Amino acid sequence: MHSKEKYLKQQGWLSVFINLFLFVFKYWAGIMSNSLALIADAWHTLSDSLSSIIVLITAKISEKPADKEHPFGHGRADLIASLIIGVILGVVGFHFFWDGVQHLLGGKKVEYKQSAIIVTAISILAKEGLAQYAFWANRKTGFQTLYADGWHHRSDAISSLVVLVGILFSKYIWWIDSVLTIIISILIFQATYEIMKKAIDPLMGERPKESLIMEVKNICFDITGKDIVPHHFHVHHYGDHTELTFHIMLDGKMNITDAHLICEKIEDAIRDKFSYDATIHYDPL
Repeated sequence: MHSKEKYLKQQGWLSVFINLFLFVFKYWAGIMSNSLALIADAWHTLSDSLSSIIVLITAKISEKPADKEHPFGHGRADLIASLIIGVILGVVGFHFFWDGVQHLLGGKKVEYKQSAIIVTAISILAKEGLAQYAFWANRKTGFQTLYADGWHHRSDAISSLVVLVGILFSKYIWWIDSVLTIIISILIFQATYEIMKKAIDPLMGERPKESLIMEVKNICFDITGKDIVPHHFHVHHYGDHTELTFHIMLDGKMNITDAHLICEKIEDAIRDKFSYDATIHYDPL
């Protein structure tokens, strides 16, 4: 197993077991206190387990090598999985936003039990710990699903923190549970937006950053000793690797072998510096 897939699987299984444990106790505390906000927080935690299962499926798919139908490999399964996680979060968020509004209009009051405080505090620590591990694994591997899963954990930690604050003020504010439920749903929507945006942008195609273009131009000048006008840049992300294509301008009278060698040197330099697979088309001056 490659180290990248190993991180995915470790984070996935750890998340599944911890989230299932937290879901059971959050849900129990929510039922005991008759708190919609705590029950919503429990379901948010359970959705983390589902997203972690998607992470595990992504790890399995990403292990597959390139084939005839998928010549660039299966790395974009990572982005597709992130979209699925985003949709799950969006549905969960809408459900609890609606319920929170209904309870607020109905004037529902909640009395929290001591168990709610203990369970919520444990959840905050556990979920932020999982988030930190997922972000660390994302930096090590580059897998977007780990970033999405990390934000899912963090949004749950934040919502639990909001619930804990609400519990402490519930004796003085009758509507706090309903408002907390609405706040949690908004936090879920925010996490959904971040996850979906980071997954959709590479799938739709991104303009290369100006810093990358300048670096490539410098590489071309260092190798050829002149400005060969690199242009028409395209970057394609495939999860575990990135393809870069662009054009350069060469003397139309140059021998085709010499032109090919120049392109090869530039491609090798780009691979060494960025770990990108570059393909260069040369235009005759």
